[in-house]
Amino acid sequence: MQRLNRHDFPGSFYNERVIQFGEGNFLRAFIDWQIDWLNEHHGIDAGIVVVRPRNREVSDSLNQQQGLYTTLIRGLNEQGERVSETRLIRSLNREIHPYKQFDDYLALAENPQLRFVFSNTTEAGIAFVGTDALTDQPASSFPGKLTQLLWARFTHFNGAGDKGWLIVPCELIDHNGDTLRETVLRYADHWQLPATFKTWINEHCAFYNTLVDRIVTGFPQDSAQIETELGYQDRYLVAGEVYYQFVIQGPAMLADELKLNALAPQVRMVEDIAPYKAQKVAILNGAHTAMVPVAFLAGLESVGEAMDDSAISHFVDKLLREEVIPTLDLPADELHAFADAVQRRFRNPFIRHALLSIALNGMTKFRTRLLTPLLTSHQKTGQWPPHLTFAFAALIAFYRGESEGKSWPLQDDAQWLQRYAEGWKALQDDQISPEQLVHSVLSDAHHWGEDLTLQPGLVAAVSQHLQNIIAHGMREALSQLR
Repeated sequence: MQRLNRHDFPGSFYNERVIQFGEGNFLRAFIDWQIDWLNEHHGIDAGIVVVRPRNREVSDSLNQQQGLYTTLIRGLNEQGERVSETRLIRSLNREIHPYKQFDDYLALAENPQLRFVFSNTTEAGIAFVGTDALTDQPASSFPGKLTQLLWARFTHFNGAGDKGWLIVPCELIDHNGDTLRETVLRYADHWQLPATFKTWINEHCAFYNTLVDRIVTGFPQDSAQIETELGYQDRYLVAGEVYYQFVIQGPAMLADELKLNALAPQVRMVEDIAPYKAQKVAILNGAHTAMVPVAFLAGLESVGEAMDDSAISHFVDKLLREEVIPTLDLPADELHAFADAVQRRFRNPFIRHALLSIALNGMTKFRTRLLTPLLTSHQKTGQWPPHLTFAFAALIAFYRGESEGKSWPLQDDAQWLQRYAEGWKALQDDQISPEQLVHSVLSDAHHWGEDLTLQPGLVAAVSQHLQNIIAHGMREALSQLR
């Protein structure tokens, strides 16, 4: 079977207007997929040149297929119907390895048509490395490489204001655009670059804070069958879910030049990204965190199985609709639509997401995802929300690590594993009560940010659920929830 290439599979070719730091699956099924659609339907004529940000030996590159690859988007649509769609991506032109092609890399700065920079270099990618030098070929860090390129552009075009770039990081950290700009300016100081360069960065380059969301599963296991249907071999075939969201905080130039309104509401420009971050953390991530111990202790093994179980899916829905959504600041219809999408995503028949794989560091996840909705709900209603406190109790029960002859691995900070090992042994030996175990967990002010035992009635609410789980098992305890 012929490998995908532009000679045998001819089609559109676009002028290079985008630099992309990162060649991984996510950007190819997210940014490149969106730009390809905008190229086809709205004529933005945006070709992408990929910069490989890390110095890794590779036996293959996107150049082997002349930038072409296929996306396979599948899952449930808004009507709950199964969909599976392939798209041949033509927006990506070529790949540069700056450690081997440094001159080609710097030459990007001289292209007057280049306007946009996207990146996804992992959560640790936006970092300052003090040993980086301007003369390195290239600097080791992503912000160092970007500063080298911006400096080359500034000098080549003599600081022209219309040659600034719109820079859109997609790394999963808060304030990613602000952090990247600050790191670039730190490099400018470190390398003693002139003040006029820093002024050009601040006045003529825009850095956007973003929130990205799409599950990208990578190279599909059923690739042979898919390639047979496509009629070509594609080593860069990448699969992702139907749902995606791209929230961008920054000046409107980006939306105007890329015609992003055509992708609304999945892509939106906002003045403040914080409410959308809170929505994702509390509803999407929070639902995962609440579901895992409940579903696993009820005998299930995957997210899909949990959503096919009426008792578990009802629990998740009630928790989101009645206890989490009322604590958030976006319009209610938007929040409920997002919750609808989350539950469809959980039901995606093409993805098997094991519960134990998302149980890692559950104590920290509960604090960062569900503690604020828990406390805010109590502040608003004067009552402790039954489903969130039940999820809290289920998490404590999960950290027993065994039940009815079944055991499972626990992965968390050593201090939590030790505390639970000692606490559950003491409970089994009748040395402490369930309430005392809950008190021990909730009293850790260093972890929770406060001593939660000082919240009136919280220990009692969680303890009652834990006692029911111990005495009757997860399913019976779940059935007693109102």
